[in-house]
Amino acid sequence: MAEPSEKTRMLSGQVALVTGASRGIGRAIADCLLAEGAEVWYGVRQVTPEMEKEMAASGGGKAFLLPLDVADGDSIEKGLDALLNRSGRIDILVNNAGIVRDGLVVRMKDEEFTEVIVTNLLGAFRLMRKAVKAMMKNRYGRIVSISSISGTTGNAGQANYAASKGGLVALSKSLALEVASRGITVNVVAPGFIETDMTGVLPDRVREKALEHIPVGRFGKAEEIAYAVRYLVSREAGFVTGQTLHVNGGMALV
Repeated sequence: MAEPSEKTRMLSGQVALVTGASRGIGRAIADCLLAEGAEVWYGVRQVTPEMEKEMAASGGGKAFLLPLDVADGDSIEKGLDALLNRSGRIDILVNNAGIVRDGLVVRMKDEEFTEVIVTNLLGAFRLMRKAVKAMMKNRYGRIVSISSISGTTGNAGQANYAASKGGLVALSKSLALEVASRGITVNVVAPGFIETDMTGVLPDRVREKALEHIPVGRFGKAEEIAYAVRYLVSREAGFVTGQTLHVNGGMALV
């Protein structure tokens, strides 16, 4: 089958930023949007020579590495300024970057809670605030944040992570109401257990226990999250805003 032409690709002519795009879900999302014709900025905490070579070889002139620490407000300001100065616009923002600092509440230190909130929630807020100003000028934009099943159901040992991911949902709903009249949609994708480096190191007993609660009988693939994001950032999804799309194999029916 022939490759789709530039004119027929879903996101041709659009500019996208994906945070946490060096690997896993973020990388799959960025690669997916690139394949659909978008100019994609891969937000990564640290740019390596290997990344630069890979982008040059596979990006087709439309893939850019953007040094971006979402826990640092100055890094966000400088990063988005660099993107806007180079590309002149931002049409798509995908908030994917996140960290975990697991532990039971009774043993969790303040800094372990705060670090996760600052990275996963405050970082997304800062990016949204900056990006949406540019989107409002063009009266068009798509924002998708990657939450988690934990943000809906909670998870023992992950109170900080669950709070940050649940906060992303509430933040997205509120912003969706504020910018809907400007042609901007704001949505959330909430993955369940996905095959990534993070889940790959789980002990076998933990993986087996998790599989018992997934009706489809397997972990998801990063590409399956990317496909959900691809729909929500498309023009065809213009009537979908303030929503959470759960991609969890039936683990939680919400």
